[in-house]
Amino acid sequence: MHTTIAHASKVALVTGAGRRLGRAIALGLAGAGWDVAVHYRHSEQEAQETADAIRALGRRAALFQCELQDEAAVRALPGRVAGELGVPACIVNNASLFEYDSATAFSPALLNTHMAANVTAPLLLAQALHAMTPAGSQAVVVNLLDQKLYNLNPDFLSYTLSKAALHTATTMLAQALAPKVRVVGVAPGITMVSGEQSEAGFAQAHAMTPLGRSSTPQDIADAVVYAAGARALTGTTLLVDGGQHLQASPRDVMFLTEPNNHSSS
Repeated sequence: MHTTIAHASKVALVTGAGRRLGRAIALGLAGAGWDVAVHYRHSEQEAQETADAIRALGRRAALFQCELQDEAAVRALPGRVAGELGVPACIVNNASLFEYDSATAFSPALLNTHMAANVTAPLLLAQALHAMTPAGSQAVVVNLLDQKLYNLNPDFLSYTLSKAALHTATTMLAQALAPKVRVVGVAPGITMVSGEQSEAGFAQAHAMTPLGRSSTPQDIADAVVYAAGARALTGTTLLVDGGQHLQASPRDVMFLTEPNNHSSS
């Protein structure tokens, strides 16, 4: 019988870890015993604050600036992490471009930008992780997806197409990179205020789910920590959204609660 031993290191790379959901994920992993490579694009001060909070939990942290639309820089990132913290055993593809467009306002340039950041970079990082994981060890990639993939609406067209591609890639990578690398998706619901959403609109949207609450940053962090440690889990997606994906919606929920939003017309 084939036996896969656990990876010797507990180093995790979290993209977009300086702010918002990425910070919650980084701190969740640190609380579970992981050292964390804190990736950021522009938010150096926030990334430093995340690293300080990780160190306060007794874990190691290091900062790594990288433009995820730069192929060479993305390919080099896991090696930089290995040189400073050790070979990573977990990569969390959290960083994501999220800009509004629609079928009538579609442009190839915006789609290409979304695909580079939201699909190409995660694929390159998964490829690198597989190459650097020693034989007999196991690593994991966790891709942040979106509950709307399970109940589509036409808003945020390019973003949604990129997340749909990453969802498909999660299955294909799980097939291709086993047994050395597991690949798992985590699909949040309405989790944090974004874009032009108001606090009141967010609270209303957050409650518009079967459970009466959607996901919190802690809920998502907990799911990522579980996926990182669940050695029998691969090629599947955890929907952490209060059941939001069970309810059909003709528009993104943001626009149902923000009638004056300029993108809602």
